[in-house]
Amino acid sequence: MRRKETKIAQRIILSLIASMVTMTLSAQASSKRPSLVVGIMIDGLNQEYISQLRNLFGNDGFNRILKDAVILQNVDYGTSLDNAAATAVIYSGASPSINGIPAYEVFDSEKSKSHPILLDPSKIGNYTSETYSPTAILVSTLSDEIRIDGDGLNQVHSISPDAIQSIIMAGHAANSAFWINDITGKWATTTHYKDVPNVISNRNHQSPLSTRLDAISWEPTLNIQSYPDVPEHRRTYPFRYTFPKSERDRYRMYKQSACVNEEVTSVASAYISTLSLGSHKGMIDMLNISYTLTPYQYSRTPDSRVETMDAYIKLDNNLAQLFATIDRTVGMDNTLVFIAGTPARTRSRRDDERWHIPYGEFSTRRAISLLNMYLMAKHGNGEWVSGIHNNNLYLNQKLIKDKSIDITSLRQDAAQFLMRMSGIASAYTIDDIIAARVGENPNALKRNTNIKYAGDIVLTITPGWSVTDNEDKANNNIVTRVASPSAPTYILAPSVASQTISSPIDARAIAPTIARLLRIRSPNSAATTPLQF
Repeated sequence: MRRKETKIAQRIILSLIASMVTMTLSAQASSKRPSLVVGIMIDGLNQEYISQLRNLFGNDGFNRILKDAVILQNVDYGTSLDNAAATAVIYSGASPSINGIPAYEVFDSEKSKSHPILLDPSKIGNYTSETYSPTAILVSTLSDEIRIDGDGLNQVHSISPDAIQSIIMAGHAANSAFWINDITGKWATTTHYKDVPNVISNRNHQSPLSTRLDAISWEPTLNIQSYPDVPEHRRTYPFRYTFPKSERDRYRMYKQSACVNEEVTSVASAYISTLSLGSHKGMIDMLNISYTLTPYQYSRTPDSRVETMDAYIKLDNNLAQLFATIDRTVGMDNTLVFIAGTPARTRSRRDDERWHIPYGEFSTRRAISLLNMYLMAKHGNGEWVSGIHNNNLYLNQKLIKDKSIDITSLRQDAAQFLMRMSGIASAYTIDDIIAARVGENPNALKRNTNIKYAGDIVLTITPGWSVTDNEDKANNNIVTRVASPSAPTYILAPSVASQTISSPIDARAIAPTIARLLRIRSPNSAATTPLQF
């Protein structure tokens, strides 16, 4: 009897040992670092549209994300930021006041002219005359830290329809960053980055967009009756957009359409396959991609909801294609994917007059003229205002210094004068913004204001009004609408279980969270605590 009990005990011990070994091996497997990181920025991503269209999606795109990812429904940028500034926040873990990127374009008050934030005349364009570099990014990014972690033996690449966003995602140390040139349609880069993958060379020479664009059209992917909540008149006359050679802005139009996401996906899939991304043992490679879901600027009707829904359906197919490439090559169990949305731009036209929605036009030229006359009457002749850009008003610093006028008092006086103008909802001086004394969220406004590029006075235009006489013609007559400064983010990682977090998450927490999952350093300005899940 004792012998039988001994054998039973031995079996139990052996079983426990085997279980412990299995658990140890499983833990080791789950703690293995991903060999590939895919960072995806989606301009205009909206959780409501994804929920509304879920039944129209396939199983392998958005529905795969919703099933397997950590869903952060409300990633908060603090204040409204454009896609360049929002991308910089996600990749650096820092606000514009620290990372150096407050907007896509900034204003040179001395020249009274705006320019792209990453403009760098010291560089040369490759397949383009544009001269850009990441020099204006003042901190390290996720892409930089991944490249440093591999001691430069790994690969980091970035592809986007847009130059500025591609470079911000690539950071300082990437192998390459490519975008679609507005004039030629070729995939272009800057000489700051040293690699030109064969994928790009072959595409530019053997299958350039210029030879394919005539045959590309954007029309509904599904039967028009399938789209929910569509007015009957939009069902009767479905949309169709083309990009003919006769259209001067054909490449800009294409880059803002849902069709460009397919081109980006095709190039991204080729990068993964031909560059063997994720196959460098013990190292992490990275591929950064950006897509667009923003309302189509060239829509033929103010109601572009059908086009927007179709863009989601097309992108669902694109994501499924991208994930299939990863499954086939690296494997999703070896890949971390993060998908961050940037708040949708509130571009819209004026509603028809029959709806009697209050409307007005704010002329920047008239505002400058009136303020200049007011300041001349008080302080003498001169051009007191250098210009208005992106609702920032710039005073003539040299003239103010020459006249020995107190700049703080002059700003306050000018702001009070501007507040009396129709179409201006608020006028904050830079002094009040930096002191966090103004705005609905004063601390967020402060950290999202970069003093190097900010105007002396920051204006808020009354909702329903449009701005005219903009230097940027594309932004003329765009009706102002208040928008939420938040968007969803999704994280798919081998060691992380799916869950949904609906409480607001600071956008600055994304970079340190990804760094924690990868077990690398956070970007050098990322001070926010990583999320734990």
